[in-house]
Amino acid sequence: MFMNALDASIVNVALPDIQRDLHFSESGLTWVVDAFLITFASFLLMAGRLGDLVGRKRVFLCGVVLFTLSSVLCGVAVDQWMLIAGRFLQGAGGALSASVIVAIIVTEFPGRADRARAMSAYVFVAVGGGAIGLLVGGLITQALDWHWIFFINVPVGVATLVFGRMLVVENVGLGVRNGVDVTGSVLITISLMVGIYAIVTATSDGWASLHTLGLGAVSVVLAVAFLVLESRRRNPIMPLRILRIRSLTRSSIVRGFLATGMFSTFFLGALDFEKVLGYSPIRTGAAFLPMSLSIAMMSAGVTRRLVDRFGGRPVLVAATLAAAIGLFWLARSGARPDYAVDVLPALLLIGLGAGASFMPLLSMAMAEVPVEDAGLGSGIVNVSMQMAAAVGLALLTTVAAGRSRALADSGTGSVGALVGGYRLAFLVASGLVLVGTLLVVVALPDTGIEPVEPAEPAVGGLG
Repeated sequence: MFMNALDASIVNVALPDIQRDLHFSESGLTWVVDAFLITFASFLLMAGRLGDLVGRKRVFLCGVVLFTLSSVLCGVAVDQWMLIAGRFLQGAGGALSASVIVAIIVTEFPGRADRARAMSAYVFVAVGGGAIGLLVGGLITQALDWHWIFFINVPVGVATLVFGRMLVVENVGLGVRNGVDVTGSVLITISLMVGIYAIVTATSDGWASLHTLGLGAVSVVLAVAFLVLESRRRNPIMPLRILRIRSLTRSSIVRGFLATGMFSTFFLGALDFEKVLGYSPIRTGAAFLPMSLSIAMMSAGVTRRLVDRFGGRPVLVAATLAAAIGLFWLARSGARPDYAVDVLPALLLIGLGAGASFMPLLSMAMAEVPVEDAGLGSGIVNVSMQMAAAVGLALLTTVAAGRSRALADSGTGSVGALVGGYRLAFLVASGLVLVGTLLVVVALPDTGIEPVEPAEPAVGGLG
């Protein structure tokens, strides 16, 4: 999971070098990021269910192999199409492995305390890996060249393959004796792929364009056809009963709102540091380290102890509020913010909020999912986050670009226009996270994250 999270962000700081070396246009460069996102999010549901049917360890290891080989393809890319093809394959490999990781944790750690510790480790690498990727990407790009940001996946992938074969216990799959719902798998995968493609291209084509609305309509029609088909199949790829699990669906929605804030911080924050403050790639990565450290602190048992003491809902309310305040802090910073005063406190608040919210949300999501459907539940959790991140990032990028364009048209300088766009985007992100806070209060069940009652003292003597 660390490798997947690292790769999702490590590319961002290397984009200028990739653009110069392979002669990408501004619009073409976005495909280095979007190619990975489209296949990663599109294959998560199918891959998760495939793990339930044929074995999660098998699917996980196949994903690791595909991800590692495609990383080599990206690293040796000598033209635009070779790199984009490699990124498409990386996304598919990432989906195969990431889709079953939560399910593996749920089945291998059935005890609540052990599962909470495992979930904390998962959250640390899943969220912290994104921030660390910015620093690693900056170091490698400046010390070597951009090709090596992909080659570092090879030793990690090989080690994961070796230890995965040794340590991960294979589940007994449900089997495919009744056939595989190929039609349903194709429908949902194409629906997600078309929908995400429409979202990631909406920034350049416009949200109200025929291109965006047409593809969005196709995605919705395919999704409806998928749901109708699944309701009639004896062996559906996604049994619709899983959507009736309130703790899974509602916690996934809240997690999606929080993910919007997190992704905006990484993406827009990196652009803000480099284009407004003039930071180098290494300095940009280092600027995010405090956020990574605060996530690490909360994931190293602090969140688990807080949940055991106060319960999940109070911890989630405080955590999401902290993240929203951190984003608002970034939104109110001036044209030349002071890092120690205007940026550092905001990143710490966002990191503390993320570190204290993702673990209980993940535990809640999987608390009532049957073991035989754990892979599908894991896929739904991941898809909700990736879809929210894609929609949120496209929306916030559009907001920032529109505000910057309006300011530039009114005579504001280029730097001032950029600042105005980024600040408005952070403000909108703060509002979206606040919506997630409201949903925690009014709609989220406390299933799976109740406070632990202290043990009563023993009565009587030793005799």
